[in-house]
Amino acid sequence: MELLKFIFGGFLMSPKIDFVFKLLFGDEKNKDILIGFLRAVLKMSQEDFAGIEIVNSELLREFKEDRKGILDVRVKTRAGKQIDIEIQIVPTDYMPERTLFYWSKLYNGQIKSGETYDRLKKCITINIVDFECNPLKKLHTSYHVIEDETGYRLTDILEVHFLELPKLLKEDVEKDENDPIVEWMEFLDGKSKGVMEMLAKKNVNIKKAYDLLQVISQDDNARMAYEAREAEIRDQMTRMKAAEERGKTEGKAEGKIEDATNLLKLGVSIDIIIKATGLSEEKIIQIKKELES
Repeated sequence: MELLKFIFGGFLMSPKIDFVFKLLFGDEKNKDILIGFLRAVLKMSQEDFAGIEIVNSELLREFKEDRKGILDVRVKTRAGKQIDIEIQIVPTDYMPERTLFYWSKLYNGQIKSGETYDRLKKCITINIVDFECNPLKKLHTSYHVIEDETGYRLTDILEVHFLELPKLLKEDVEKDENDPIVEWMEFLDGKSKGVMEMLAKKNVNIKKAYDLLQVISQDDNARMAYEAREAEIRDQMTRMKAAEERGKTEGKAEGKIEDATNLLKLGVSIDIIIKATGLSEEKIIQIKKELES
């Protein structure tokens, strides 16, 4: 989450901030970068992306922070397949459920009342997350609808991918440094300028993305919008942490009250309960009165 600042080259935005991700991958002028990423994740040929259309190419009008645009990247292939790519930094509960909810909206939005099901085309969701979503020791996981015992695929119309950035650092997760998916994940994670430059030498599309990132990072308006977005994300994470700490504190207090209640039921003296739980004498007397009433 920290700004990437380097001695040489000055300020550089983090590609995993959704605002920056949309600038890199959601611009019609730079569709080759998007196609390079999609080919790595989906293992599809260059021909599959001929005539690809970015459906929601709008971002922030003139980078004004009070007029936020949609920060996912949604594309449509010539064959009608729809692909939605989203990057998430803030940990989100029920991420699989959330993913399927938004996938269903994408899927249902293809037809209107009275139209036939044959108009429905494959919808693909790609989630790039800065937190772990599953216990599998894999950087990249993909999901379809399959029969439990045989693995027979009921339909190919649903496809969901997760790219979990924190697993890049886990020793028990295998990774091939030459795998294009791993290269893109390391670029998006943006740990250092050195890593980005090394990746740019290996992958021509990452080089284009890195060059564009350097240009974007020098735009004063984009930088203001970026820093506002980064502050917003930091505030969200701070609120989540504060709520978690409150929950822990409340949980400890409830545990002490439960312990005191059980000890009173066993006839243990108030003095011993005070030492055992740390509760005040007044609180323990109150609990005792509630038990006797």
